[in-house]
Amino acid sequence: MRPLRYSINVTLDGCCHHEAGLPPDEESMRYWAAEMERADALLFGRVTYEMMESAWRRPATGTWPDWMDEWQLPFAEAIDGAKKHVVSSTLSDVDWNAELLPGDLGQAVERLKKEPGEGLFVSGVTLPLALADLGLIDEYVFVVQPILAGHGPTLLAGLRERIELELVDRQEFTSGVFALRYRPTRSTA
Repeated sequence: MRPLRYSINVTLDGCCHHEAGLPPDEESMRYWAAEMERADALLFGRVTYEMMESAWRRPATGTWPDWMDEWQLPFAEAIDGAKKHVVSSTLSDVDWNAELLPGDLGQAVERLKKEPGEGLFVSGVTLPLALADLGLIDEYVFVVQPILAGHGPTLLAGLRERIELELVDRQEFTSGVFALRYRPTRSTA
């Protein structure tokens, strides 16, 4: 069964807005490219899909834009080429190597998890909350930014039940960022 991994940047006060943390640097982009490589497919809600597509889809010319530094290319290549599944009640069509995930969310994600492969990657705010509530996330990766944002959407706000996690890995970046990898503890009772 493929694990579903939730990865997100988060500030020390829990803000998950994509502009609240530190700007990407070479080290963080290498980390995120490696995370993309660990996934057979990406699972996005509409908002995250549209945001990522606008930033990381290869232009029709085939040439990456001038603003993109050389160290951003491995991440850009990984996310652009990845298979994507999009959960949306408002979109009727997607492209960018993507397909809409039809039907009941829980059943659809369970089907994806049963397919052979290395894993699925999910990011964003709303969709991961629904997946956490359904108990479908197998790994949580919080890339903790040394910033207090004081505003914005917060990590898993509205979670119905407490989820206990065990730390399985951590990585410190020179910027002061920590990537903390957790797995839910499974009750044996």
